[in-house]
Amino acid sequence: MTRTQKPSVFQVGRVWDDGNAVVVSGWGLGLCVSACACHRHPSAGNLAIAEDQAQGLIGLVSHREGGCDCCEPWTADELSAVVRDLQVVAGLDAPEPLAG
Repeated sequence: MTRTQKPSVFQVGRVWDDGNAVVVSGWGLGLCVSACACHRHPSAGNLAIAEDQAQGLIGLVSHREGGCDCCEPWTADELSAVVRDLQVVAGLDAPEPLAG
């Protein structure tokens, strides 16, 4: 397995395939771990999401000529796995004793 840098996720959304396109909706993305400046708009300084519905990808817009080389977009399969894992964790019954 190869691990690559991805934008951070601060809001979990939905992923579904309507047969013609993979729709990735409601996700909030932040900077990747390298926090490079290529994703910040040169004058406004904000981030923008780049979505490719045909391939089911979601990442950050790069303002660097030639594109980004610090991270790659999330795939619909990876985001579906995030949703699945969060559902599993939410379903765990792990009572903690009260402190002190």
